[in-house]
Amino acid sequence: MLAVPWNAVPDALRAAGDLTGKVVLDATNPLLPDLSGLEMPEGKSGAEKVAELAGAPVVKIFNTTGYPNMANPDYNGQAATMFYCGDDAGAKKIAGTLAGDLGFEAVDAGPLTQARLLEPLALLWISLALKQGFGVGIAFRLMRR
Repeated sequence: MLAVPWNAVPDALRAAGDLTGKVVLDATNPLLPDLSGLEMPEGKSGAEKVAELAGAPVVKIFNTTGYPNMANPDYNGQAATMFYCGDDAGAKKIAGTLAGDLGFEAVDAGPLTQARLLEPLALLWISLALKQGFGVGIAFRLMRR
């Protein structure tokens, strides 16, 4: 699980050592220090940059919500949705299972390039929770008919 501030990603991955045969669950977001936007490295997502640095399968997950939902994703009997994406089917299965075991509705959002959408979704959550005054007791839910 990679859950460090964006500027600490390179050092954290170096400190992790050889990740061959491992799966990296990327919960980071390439946030600007003032939370006004995202630093999109070379026109890619942060997750794509993490994959380049890690040299291992990366799944973007656990980045679109705040800490209270990690402890309890239940909203009056409905699970908060946890989107995830990646390019390795086995790694995605691990990530989706973990999210489900934690109580989320795990939704596969596709390949790792979809992190280009999930990271701005995280910024929306941050904006609503912290800047718009909704507080951290909010979550996204994918609704179906």
